[in-house]
Amino acid sequence: MQLLLFLIIYPFLWVTSMLPFRILYLLSDATYVLVYKIIGYRKKTVRENLALTLPHLSDKERLIIESKFFHHFCDGFFEMAKTMTISESEINKRFVFTNLELYQNLEKKQKSIALMAAHYGSYEWLVSMNKHISFKGYGIYKKIANKYFDKLVRDIRSRFKANLIDTKESINVMAENQKAGVLGLYGFASDQSPKMGKAFHWSSFMGIEVPVHTGAEMLAKKMDMNMIFVKVKKVKRGYYEATFVDLSHNPREVPNYEITNKFLRLVEKQIYEAPEYYLWTHKRWKHADKKPVN
Repeated sequence: MQLLLFLIIYPFLWVTSMLPFRILYLLSDATYVLVYKIIGYRKKTVRENLALTLPHLSDKERLIIESKFFHHFCDGFFEMAKTMTISESEINKRFVFTNLELYQNLEKKQKSIALMAAHYGSYEWLVSMNKHISFKGYGIYKKIANKYFDKLVRDIRSRFKANLIDTKESINVMAENQKAGVLGLYGFASDQSPKMGKAFHWSSFMGIEVPVHTGAEMLAKKMDMNMIFVKVKKVKRGYYEATFVDLSHNPREVPNYEITNKFLRLVEKQIYEAPEYYLWTHKRWKHADKKPVN
């Protein structure tokens, strides 16, 4: 069944990836009508998340953000498909790093680097960063259930010298690299909700107390890595800018969870600046009322 589903969908993705952006975005506009207006894909979740986190806005203002989000969400799907065949020069034109020198200076310190990012803007095209680095690039991700699509995602990332490692493999890979003297850049998308059994730290996010992922900070402390955040800004349709922000050069000297909390404040800031580009379809605040009482 997995193979059949892959064989049905893959040709569509491939043909789509070959289309010029002008046609691609016309398809995205049509998909927006289908996904948002007709099917209403996760509209209830999006609406609840916006009401919960942006209570200072009126219903009308949140509906405008909701509509803009679904437009961007559909664009993101087609931009992801485009990654299958996009040229290096094209993606470099559309996804620009504003201060690569900050990252390059960190490489000179000869310590591995933990990069924290959010599901904001074009987190898929962040993979183009691997063409600008000397270290071996890794993305920490959750393996896709369909093994054929999982391999496809890995193959797409490998076009940009990116290596995907499942969350369950990450500690072993980092430890082996450290032992072998391999310097790596490890990318973490740490803004989503952990399972309750792995909720070691709770913090305010968008004004609400929630469990948060702390793996990036704890692994950086364990492996003595530099830590940076990447802020992604959507300039216009199909064009993004990424800016690096220092989090810590000596995470072992920073009190536990302070770096994670700093990361959350940076994510909040970019959400408040343009909330329509955050991934509102995920149930990020589903554990908001479940904090254990000590």
